[in-house]
Amino acid sequence: MHQTNFIVREPLLDPKQRVIGYELAWQDHDTQPADAAALEALVGFVAEHVNDSERGWLLRDKLLFLDAVPAMLSTDALYNMPPDRTVLTLKAADLADPNTLAAVRGLRAGGVGICLRGGDLQQLGPQLGTMASFVEVRFTGTEVAAQARSYASLKQSAVRMVGRPVGTWSDFDACAALGLDAFVGKLHLTPRPGTAVKGMNPAQQIILQLMQMVQRNEDLPKIEQVLKRDPALSYKLLRFINSAGFGAGRDIQSLKQAISLLGYTPLYRWLVLLLATASASGYSPVLMETAVVRGRLAELLGASLGRGEGENLFVAGMFSLLDRLLGLPMKEVLDTIQLPDDVVRALLTRGGKYGPYLALAEACELNSNLVASLARSVNLSPLEVNKAHLSALAWAQSVSTEQ
Repeated sequence: MHQTNFIVREPLLDPKQRVIGYELAWQDHDTQPADAAALEALVGFVAEHVNDSERGWLLRDKLLFLDAVPAMLSTDALYNMPPDRTVLTLKAADLADPNTLAAVRGLRAGGVGICLRGGDLQQLGPQLGTMASFVEVRFTGTEVAAQARSYASLKQSAVRMVGRPVGTWSDFDACAALGLDAFVGKLHLTPRPGTAVKGMNPAQQIILQLMQMVQRNEDLPKIEQVLKRDPALSYKLLRFINSAGFGAGRDIQSLKQAISLLGYTPLYRWLVLLLATASASGYSPVLMETAVVRGRLAELLGASLGRGEGENLFVAGMFSLLDRLLGLPMKEVLDTIQLPDDVVRALLTRGGKYGPYLALAEACELNSNLVASLARSVNLSPLEVNKAHLSALAWAQSVSTEQ
């Protein structure tokens, strides 16, 4: 399947809009559900690329939800996934089969998560906790509040509720009020109604100034002086450079040392990450992670453009959500940041040499039918796109603890 189909993802948010997991699936080309062989192939491919034999689970604390059918519950590939980070989603009706029920209980005993979808879950009563770690709550139309109340009565300490589909912010708020997690589709990419325009906060203004100084190759002492104006920023730089191992076994305790060791290009990349993740907007945690994944994915997808193009692709991906993060129109954002013309074109129109790679990275988030055509337009195979996608997800987790 990974030779012909594309992996797409959907974030799972907790009530504070933090990403606690992802559902990965093959892009839905038609309305036919994936069969056991296709689902086994997805588990195997994911296990191969995000569960490293030496470094372990590359997605850190993230859960992965994967659709399942009874015929694949004993697939060998599951043994290569960390059970406490793996959740298989089944139809509740599947549990009517004694063999499926036995397989599910065996997986649960081994620590694998099970999410149940559909059916009258209230009928399972006290047994629910032995069969499932998650249950889906259907959030649709005007019945949202009533459904939420009925499922709230199911709450047990061992079972978490997952809202789906959650297509509006009012639906998300209904989930959050009950302590439910939610699969949000592309909701996180849309502004909340009534959200005030925020603009750049003081920390972002200093970061922007530093970026412009780095672009001009200004002297390191001048950069150091600006950094010293923001103690939190200075602390983050020292923490980053020490965690990244630049000091070769010795702690770096001065800003001058840190800047000298890092160099201009890595410093610029770090500042790009910080600019996007220094937002205080209420719905920013998921947007920040999406921006980081998108930036890295665009960079990896465009590797064939040449070594020098990676930074521009990364910036295009990271900054593609900066208007949402800052609460400003993209054109206004770009008026404050000096960027190469090709990056600006990609951000405004998805045109130029970087635009198609940015559009492809975005399409992987939305289960868009454009994924295949966009990949063909830049001569990338499904295998290349899927490997880059999982690599970008893993990279985003590695840098999230360094900011």
